[in-house]
Amino acid sequence: QVQLVESGGGLVQAGGSLKLSCAASGRTFSSYHMGWFRQAPGKERAFVASISWRGGSTYYADSVKGRFTIFRDNAKNTVYLQMNSLKPEDTAVYCCAAAGSYYGLGSPPSYDYWGQGTQVAVSS
Repeated sequence: QVQLVESGGGLVQAGGSLKLSCAASGRTFSSYHMGWFRQAPGKERAFVASISWRGGSTYYADSVKGRFTIFRDNAKNTVYLQMNSLKPEDTAVYCCAAAGSYYGLGSPPSYDYWGQGTQVAVSS
């Protein structure tokens, strides 16, 4: 069992930055691949980024490549999402998730555990 708690969301102007954190409880965090998803009002949940259990492999949605960075600290049981050059279209609830399998990390059904999410709002 893994419990996930996100933090770091807030309101920021376009062009600004935010760093999201996802703290995991449980002693098996380092064995899970992790992902960030977001859901804007009226839209489906969308993949943002994923990272393998050791951090050696990362993947990003085209819409955030070059602006967002996912990284993890297994000693702190935490995965992060550094978001730079934010745009109004990045406004959404951001959730982290944990997956036991490496395959299909871009798809929500591949994940076993989810956090409640943190709101990010970007003003123009």
